[in-house]
Amino acid sequence: MIVIILPLITAFIASVLTTPISIIVSKKFGIFDDPKRHKHPAMIHKKPIPRGGGIPLFLGVLIAGAIFLPLNSTTQALFSAAFIALIVGILDDRLDISPYLRFASNIVVAIIIVISGIDIAFITNPFGGILHLDSINFSIAFIGIKTVIYFSQIATVIWLVWVMNMLNWSKGVDGQMPGIVAISAIAIGILSLRFPSSDINSLIASNLSFMIAGSSLGFLIFNYYPAKIFPGYGATSLYLLLGAVSVLSGAKIATAILVMGVPMVDGLFTVGRRIVSGKSPFWHDKKHLHHILLELGLDQRRISLFYWLISAILGALSLSLTSKGKYFAIIMLVVIVGGTLFFLHLILKLRNEKKPS
Repeated sequence: MIVIILPLITAFIASVLTTPISIIVSKKFGIFDDPKRHKHPAMIHKKPIPRGGGIPLFLGVLIAGAIFLPLNSTTQALFSAAFIALIVGILDDRLDISPYLRFASNIVVAIIIVISGIDIAFITNPFGGILHLDSINFSIAFIGIKTVIYFSQIATVIWLVWVMNMLNWSKGVDGQMPGIVAISAIAIGILSLRFPSSDINSLIASNLSFMIAGSSLGFLIFNYYPAKIFPGYGATSLYLLLGAVSVLSGAKIATAILVMGVPMVDGLFTVGRRIVSGKSPFWHDKKHLHHILLELGLDQRRISLFYWLISAILGALSLSLTSKGKYFAIIMLVVIVGGTLFFLHLILKLRNEKKPS
């Protein structure tokens, strides 16, 4: 219990204490979401609100990590990459930099983590056995230097970049994101405790998971409707750490996919919808699931609670299912959520067509 409680409480307190300071700093340096100045199609608030939430989210984990995590190459890589993601995020919160530049930075920080030795070495085959991704490799030559790249490394970069972007899309209503992240981190942390305590990566994964949860819960106090501060793009530092702990001490990718299932499928649906309609998947719109629920009459509190409830149910389910059961649950989730999204989009389209012009 100490492994769970102390890191979580420490990160929670650190986040609670640093968030009011971050609000003051964000106001001083003009890090705002201002509806009059920042013409974002997905914006739903009516007054300027600070965007620097990534700062206390990162600091909450960093402060707890300085106490409970060992200082080794793994933790150094994790926090260095997360710090770079935070800096890029803060610059975007202030200056609205190009989404393509942001995406390139996502790849860079993911590569930093992979170079440190964190990768998806294997995944469980739902039909039996293990698929060793680190057994597949190919060599490339760059400026006369021959380098061997493993498929496990490529898969990890893709996974980390996807988690960063998917969770970034999941902060559309107040309180939505920190609740999802906290529940996901707790589920991953509990699974990490099942590994031998002598495994250093398992210890890092479990402690870091509960720190992420604690920091998210502390931030949630200020982000729940009506929000006093937004996560901003700087919160990708936290998403990066969450994606990384799902890989540490044996890949728990299926668990992470399941517990983050609703925003995961919504993200896939969004990318596919934008590409099919001839638009860039990097440019925002107002057609995520939370936007549809708002248009259908739900308020922000209910939408946040809906996401938390589904994540909690899926998280509890992930703790009891076998690897094969998780894969089938993921398939069912994709079908149900994907079908629901298609149906809701169709309803809204028909309703908008009936509106008088």
